[in-house]
Amino acid sequence: MAVLLPCYNEAATIADVIGLFQELLPEAHIFVYDNASTDETAARALEAGATIRHERERGKGNVVRRMFADIEADVYVLVDGDLTYDVTDVAELVNRLLNGHLDMIVGARRPHDDRAFRRGHSLGNQLFNWAANLLFGSSFRDIFSGYRVLSRRFVKSFPAVSKGFEIELELTVHAVDLRVPVVEAPVPYRQRPSGSHSKLRTIPDGMRIFWTLFLLCKEVRSLAFFSAWAALFVVISLMLGYPLVTTFLQTGLVPRFPIAIVATGLMLFAVVSVACGFILDSVGKGRHEAKRLQYLRLGAPPEINSSK
Repeated sequence: MAVLLPCYNEAATIADVIGLFQELLPEAHIFVYDNASTDETAARALEAGATIRHERERGKGNVVRRMFADIEADVYVLVDGDLTYDVTDVAELVNRLLNGHLDMIVGARRPHDDRAFRRGHSLGNQLFNWAANLLFGSSFRDIFSGYRVLSRRFVKSFPAVSKGFEIELELTVHAVDLRVPVVEAPVPYRQRPSGSHSKLRTIPDGMRIFWTLFLLCKEVRSLAFFSAWAALFVVISLMLGYPLVTTFLQTGLVPRFPIAIVATGLMLFAVVSVACGFILDSVGKGRHEAKRLQYLRLGAPPEINSSK
């Protein structure tokens, strides 16, 4: 069992987080990946008894990708090192993952008070949750939770490509795409302790998450993605071309010739978009099958006695 703590400038809280896991999961190996911190994060984590490793490429996605590649375990507990998540029930979640033959448990954040989320973040989370569920057919309540319990076969079949905070969205879409058994478990979420500061940049990271959502939809739902663009092109083409066709049928003349060219071009774009959708959908199915075969090859972690 491995506890994975990605950290950037969390000297104020990392020792307390490590201490909690040492008490709650004494059999687990705790890894702290320091993401080029400028404070004493690494030193304090080492003093607290964790294994320290370093990832110099900034961004949570870079850290998680490195963790998943380096560490071998049957069960992974991934959580932020800022002491905002209540991990009291972590042993119960691990047992639930193993005995329920699950691949991921997402700790759905339940704010302890109004100060748990920064201004505007709660609304942003709701909008992104709604968009992701609509696009991918999922039913998650908190796709951006940084607290997850994961199986080996899930971790080792996950082709992480994200660099930043969009990594949680990618984890969620991977689970939906492979249709693996996943559940959410509500966990209390509180504001950061004094001396700890959020690394999330509201506008830049929000735009990156939106762009990642766009790209994942293109890759995972290719036919639907390009069909939607095709439908838009058809509607605009018909709106532009209908008056011209009506005039032509009445007079035999084509007025506003540039508009006729634009309408024709948009209709051609629609046909090309549908063709691209079918081609990329076939390619996507091949990628999906490759990930699924890798997932099945690894096998499930062993079941344990739920009384432990």
